[in-house]
Amino acid sequence: MTALFQDLMTGLDEVDAFLAGERIGYKVTLPEEVDVRRIRKNLKMTQARFSDTFGFSLDAVKHWEGGRRTPEASARAFLMVIAKNPLAVITALHANRPNPAARKHSPAIGLQKKSA
Repeated sequence: MTALFQDLMTGLDEVDAFLAGERIGYKVTLPEEVDVRRIRKNLKMTQARFSDTFGFSLDAVKHWEGGRRTPEASARAFLMVIAKNPLAVITALHANRPNPAARKHSPAIGLQKKSA
């Protein structure tokens, strides 16, 4: 078996034990690398817009994308959440602002409002 497959199986065993009540918690395994540029481009954001929207410094985003620095574990976890559900993150971080999905088109994440 490959190391990746073994890691996945170990993780699934941990989740099964947790769900069965045999374990109080489990450790989250984060990827060593996160493709920040891909996440940002999928959201159709500039580096400045991405940093402003999600609270990163512009320099950090530039350094991550340029390969000069690697995001810390907490930033990698946050970036993974952004990649999976950017609207939830935007809603949580900008709770006092209008919901971007309420507009017909949100330039922040390229969402289209469904017609009734």
